[in-house]
Amino acid sequence: MSQPAIADSQSEAPHLLVVDDDARLRTLLQRFLAEQGFRVTGAADAAAARHALANMFFDLVVLDVMMPGETGIELVESLRRKGQDVPILMLTARGSPDDRIAGLEAGVDDYLAKPFDPRELALRIRTILRRAAPPPVETVAGPVQLGSRWFDPQRAELRGPEGVVRLTGGEQALLAALAARPNEILSREEIAEALGTPEAGERAIDVQVTRLRRKIEPDPREPRFVQTVRHRGYVLRPGL
Repeated sequence: MSQPAIADSQSEAPHLLVVDDDARLRTLLQRFLAEQGFRVTGAADAAAARHALANMFFDLVVLDVMMPGETGIELVESLRRKGQDVPILMLTARGSPDDRIAGLEAGVDDYLAKPFDPRELALRIRTILRRAAPPPVETVAGPVQLGSRWFDPQRAELRGPEGVVRLTGGEQALLAALAARPNEILSREEIAEALGTPEAGERAIDVQVTRLRRKIEPDPREPRFVQTVRHRGYVLRPGL
């Protein structure tokens, strides 16, 4: 479930949870990210991360894939099944497209292959946080109808008869990008730019679309709302 906001003055700085079993790397990341203006908490494994998430609010999780016991991928899958929608940036020593796609399919918002430049990590974190923030009211289009559900771009919120439909930060950003230009075909490159991940490959965008369709389509195998336009991209077709 979504985590309640904390009202104290310290909550003005984004609070990050860094999860990595490598104590040296974890300490270095905590120190560097703190110098970048973030509040940072560390966790050595999935169990410690669960405990932290249950007791504190976090704006974003930086999560290693390869950890003893429960892996990062397994932790993400478990969190998403339980409705935990905190943005997650995954660190992976495996830089192949298949490994990155596995992370996206599990529900991460972005990924970064090791070794990485800490400055790029900070940049990606800020990109995800900007993406997760509600857009300014004056630039927001009105609600978009998707069958029995409505997407409110101002709140980045999807609602239906069952209440709020949980979306990850990546799913929210994708739907917001499509809803901003309904009935207009967006190329995968345009979508990647809108998501703040211009380096994302076509397959990564396709995976995000597949995940979104599971949340909004009556039958994801025959999509009514997010339609594929062969060789061109995707288009959002609002309606009943």
